Amino acid sequence: MGVSDLAYGVYERRLIKRLDPAKLPRHVGAIVDGNRRWAKGAGTNFELGYQAGADKISEFANWCDSLGVEVVTLWLLSTDNLQRSPDEVASILSAVENLMDRLAGEQRWRLAVIGNLDMLPAESSARLKRAAESTSGIEGMRVNICVGYGGRQELTDAMRSLLLDEAANGRSLKDVASTLEVDDIAEHLYTKGQPDPDLVIRTSGEQRLSGFLLWQSVHSEFYFSDALWPAFRHVYFLRAMRSYALRQRRFGA
Repeated sequence: MGVSDLAYGVYERRLIKRLDPAKLPRHVGAIVDGNRRWAKGAGTNFELGYQAGADKISEFANWCDSLGVEVVTLWLLSTDNLQRSPDEVASILSAVENLMDRLAGEQRWRLAVIGNLDMLPAESSARLKRAAESTSGIEGMRVNICVGYGGRQELTDAMRSLLLDEAANGRSLKDVASTLEVDDIAEHLYTKGQPDPDLVIRTSGEQRLSGFLLWQSVHSEFYFSDALWPAFRHVYFLRAMRSYALRQRRFGA
């Protein structure tokens, strides 16, 4: 272990000691950006970049669990990403599928796949669903893996589901429109029944949400890190937690 690693270790312990558990987020979202750029900088191919990014997911989940976070939502594959080359999409899906199988095998957290799985190859969709279902009885932290996810797609799917349910109950569009409330839509989101994210972290230096949890993040706090996702260190995570704990949340007031 080098001097810099020792210094980081001391700094990390100091940060952890100063964190007030009462001021930490219940739900942390993460836009795990920068895998391709990390691979390019490392002089390797994008397949290894996506694998390195998937490996970081396990670390990140452990960091959250150690601080008592209740829900973690990680965006791994967007609806826009599905427009990339077939080889690249296949590499991303392979990394995600292996990650899900590994996490499910550990039987530590309850897993959920968030997104429109009908947009994925049938075999990939089935594999991801099996992995998530194998953890359905586990108590403790919930880990949402966003695959084939887009904020606009989620709202479209939510409204479609709501209208189909109401139509099945014999209601007309006019009836639905006259009684529609915010909570009615929320009940049809991918994350229904879960708390909204308190903190959303995005890596790679990009300072935008790109539609991530578009509905749910209305009162979220945001933290942007310049680190590319595979290079996102524990100390960066702790800084994000510290930043959140020091903020005064107003919820629009």
